[in-house]
Amino acid sequence: MVDYLVVGLGLAGISFCEVLEQNHTSFMVISDDSQTSSNVAGGLYNPVILKRFTLAWDAKAQLDLAIPFYNKLEEKLRTQLDYKLSVLRRFASIEEQNMWFEAADKPQLAHFLSTKIIANKNSAIDAPFGYGKVLYTGRIATKKLLATYKNYLIEKDMLLQETCQFNQLNIGQEQVTYKGITAKHVVFATGYGQSANPFFSYLPLNGTKGELLTIKAPDLKEENVIKSSVFIIPLGNDLYRIGATYKWKDKTNIPTEESRMELLEKLNTFLKCSYEVVDHVAGIRPTVADRRPLVGRHPEYENLYALNGFGSRGVMTGPKTAMDLFEFIENGVPLSKEIDIARFTKKYYAVNS
Repeated sequence: MVDYLVVGLGLAGISFCEVLEQNHTSFMVISDDSQTSSNVAGGLYNPVILKRFTLAWDAKAQLDLAIPFYNKLEEKLRTQLDYKLSVLRRFASIEEQNMWFEAADKPQLAHFLSTKIIANKNSAIDAPFGYGKVLYTGRIATKKLLATYKNYLIEKDMLLQETCQFNQLNIGQEQVTYKGITAKHVVFATGYGQSANPFFSYLPLNGTKGELLTIKAPDLKEENVIKSSVFIIPLGNDLYRIGATYKWKDKTNIPTEESRMELLEKLNTFLKCSYEVVDHVAGIRPTVADRRPLVGRHPEYENLYALNGFGSRGVMTGPKTAMDLFEFIENGVPLSKEIDIARFTKKYYAVNS
């Protein structure tokens, strides 16, 4: 008997597992590594939407919890995960500079936007109008986190490495059994894989494909994240992650030549040094039409829960949303109406009537 069975081990699953461990709550995990979005993610935590100079949803509360959350994980796993990096927004015009200053005057954004224009000193980048700097930013090494946490669970014999077979879930009033494992609660944190889950397939989870490149550019010598038409994210050793694309029709994890060319065309508008493409990856982000997570209890099965829909901001969203779900299950703390899947209960009954 364990308290929880967690299905999925991306950013959502790891976040919930960590909340369980911090609260001395027993659990087992089922994962088949089929969903790649967390593994290939750029990993940035950045509270500002840089296309429109607006604060991301719930950004400050998420960031206040996420940073100490990852710092504790670093101590536990004995590896660096949090790399402090400044995010510089490249200005395309004087008008964009003015828009930046207007945004920085807003109370919610003043904490995160520097009011000093940073002149470009890197000859490998074309940025004649300089940059605006976002404060309190960095990168979580998501690929390292997933691999290290997986090994941690294997060592503790807490990971069942297989695809969840839903017909093997025997759901009772007080508990759920799965192949000899008995749990009080089951939390599905399967990303876009939720579309194959018969219990939560009614939820409007849209897969948005994202593709990223890794380039080797010895002459770039840039230590900051540069945001223009694409992101340039330093990885060390002259390697940089370039991303990302947003495609709504293709639901495969296969990189495409079309997206490769799209990223390179955008990159070449402002990168002026030579480089070599050394990697190209793709993943399906679990996105929702209203751009809010999918969290909460199944309309009929009271011991089944969803934790999903983090989109492209899982690094920031994961820790706080996982804590919200835990507090809801264990202590009856209501979920925010913005994230509670109860907002789609009518759809469930319409589909299952």
